[in-house]
Amino acid sequence: MALLDTYLKQMLENDGSDLHLSVGSVPKIRASARITPLSDEIITASRMAELLQSITRPQRWEDYLQNHDLDLAYEISGLARFRGSFFYNHWGQAAVFRQIPAEILSFDTLKLPEVLKDVCAYKEGLVLVTGPTGSGKSTTLAAMMDYINENFQKHIITVEDPIEFVHPKKKSVIVHREVGEHSHSFSNALRGAMRADPDIVLVGEMRELETIKLALSCASMGMLVFGTLHTTGAAKTVDRIVNAFPMQQQETIRIQLSTVLQCVISQILVKRLPKGRVAIHDIMMMTPSISALIRDNKTFRIPSDQQTGQKYGMVTLDDGLFNFYGKGVVSREDCVNKAQDYTGMLMRLKEWDEQQAALQAEQLAAVGAHATQPPPAG
Repeated sequence: MALLDTYLKQMLENDGSDLHLSVGSVPKIRASARITPLSDEIITASRMAELLQSITRPQRWEDYLQNHDLDLAYEISGLARFRGSFFYNHWGQAAVFRQIPAEILSFDTLKLPEVLKDVCAYKEGLVLVTGPTGSGKSTTLAAMMDYINENFQKHIITVEDPIEFVHPKKKSVIVHREVGEHSHSFSNALRGAMRADPDIVLVGEMRELETIKLALSCASMGMLVFGTLHTTGAAKTVDRIVNAFPMQQQETIRIQLSTVLQCVISQILVKRLPKGRVAIHDIMMMTPSISALIRDNKTFRIPSDQQTGQKYGMVTLDDGLFNFYGKGVVSREDCVNKAQDYTGMLMRLKEWDEQQAALQAEQLAAVGAHATQPPPAG
């Protein structure tokens, strides 16, 4: 048993999702969205090195010491898998470990929008799943890959750092490649994938310009490419890709993106009332109108097209928040603070309050009128 296992098991016993370790600090976990101490042990520099080195191959440990950053996956057999992120901070070595769900959750379990099943049937193009860290991007992507695996005969290559979900053999052939283990970089792995006759390529994270270029090339060559970005909202996602390129290339990239981009799925996790968390989605499906907006550098108009494109399965993040608030699923505070358009959400809630007050007044008036009616003659 690795030295680290004790901390990870304690985290799971306390219903934690993340374990935080740092030199000079006590071990801490994130549970129910709060960071709390796991014990009163102060981790020394030598203890930290022992903990991290106990789960790391010698070559990758040398990479960490040289580059000061390392991502990897770790599994306690029969218990759980974890995604580890090693780094350095002001006090020395540090790491965060996040639990990866033991099983791949289905569409129905996650209550994903039905339109995403249509997206899984696409033959080519670029599909982006975006959101902040910890928003469930990997879980959503895993559910989509599992749906494809169950329903289609495809050759799927995943490029991740690290591998999170390992898909069982079903109808499709799925090849998992891990950056650092099976290839030196995302770009090298993608170049290899382009020569391996894939139908679908999954890029764990489109961080670097070269990776973005190759993902766009794969999509232009007739492959269906799934990728992730740390953006929120369709318009910001498009801008993030375009702005990654030098100014003189951006017009060409807008034209390319307007032809290969098929769908943007943004999501955030919000506290569910009274407990738990719920995913709020922002979905953009490619239409001729949105294609023109991307090509003409008018991405600020994309949310308007999303609002009028509900028949295509589109929805904005703010519409999703407002709908869940109206159903009593999320709090008013989260509805406002998580909104993309803060002022616009405040105005919508004000109108909502006025409508509810008017409705309540009508109901009270109806009750009062009924109470004052004379009894029927006997």
